[in-house]
Amino acid sequence: MKDKNLAAVMAFFGGWIGLHRFYLGQVGLAFLYFIPFLGGLLGMIDAISFLTMSQDQFDLKYNQDQYRPVTNQNAYQGQQEAPRNDRERRYQERQRQRELRERDRRQKQQYGSRRQPSPERSATTHSTPPAHQFPAGTAERKAGLRYFKDFEYDRAIVAFKKATELNPRDVASHFNLAASYSCEEEADKAFYHLDRAVGLGFEDFERIRAHDSFAYLRVQPTFADFAENGFRLAPDRAEEEQQMANPIAEEEMVQLPEINDDLLDQLQRLATLKEKGLLTEVEFTTQKQRLLG
Repeated sequence: MKDKNLAAVMAFFGGWIGLHRFYLGQVGLAFLYFIPFLGGLLGMIDAISFLTMSQDQFDLKYNQDQYRPVTNQNAYQGQQEAPRNDRERRYQERQRQRELRERDRRQKQQYGSRRQPSPERSATTHSTPPAHQFPAGTAERKAGLRYFKDFEYDRAIVAFKKATELNPRDVASHFNLAASYSCEEEADKAFYHLDRAVGLGFEDFERIRAHDSFAYLRVQPTFADFAENGFRLAPDRAEEEQQMANPIAEEEMVQLPEINDDLLDQLQRLATLKEKGLLTEVEFTTQKQRLLG
């Protein structure tokens, strides 16, 4: 397997004779470097190119017989450049996960219906506890977790908000809502719901310091004071919290829509159009408000 740094050294010191091209197996191209002055200039350019090139790009170009892309989807095997930012990477990951779910769904429809359990057996082996045995907001919180794992943070926020509306003292929903807002780079809302989770009894502070979802929150200038204050907001917020009998109800004055696949699909399509630059911020906000009623 060819080494990127070794190729750069050969290009720097032996570029005038095409030494690095012989090393990379490009013998025909190497003879071009024997031209006086041109070979040295090309060698310097190649050395800088090797040093600035990522290891994945180098392997994909010069170690094709040994390099295997990380993704399992054929549609992504030709992709040679990494996403330009985290939001684009999350979008591509969501597309990949959606294709996997669609493939699994088709397989279940094709093969799963061949063996259907009898009604008597289903009643005895797959009994489900009645819905009234679960705390309020449990179904919405589980839906939010599914969306969060699929990198669909906007859908997760809608679900977790509904869960906190149904159960304002649900610690897990507040914590998950803070993580979702942090992934969407909305620091103020993330700090608020993380403060609510700690105020309601959350004590696993090490998870806040190490959780990947709070990476954006940890680089904020106010995070150090927030952590020093026991992961609570500044004391000047205390009076405001005492005046709020139900902080979640105060925050969510607009009635949230019922969580259904049609509404969430429309919101996702709007977000995708905005990310691609096909919708402006004003158009996105207007369409979103129209959908949410």
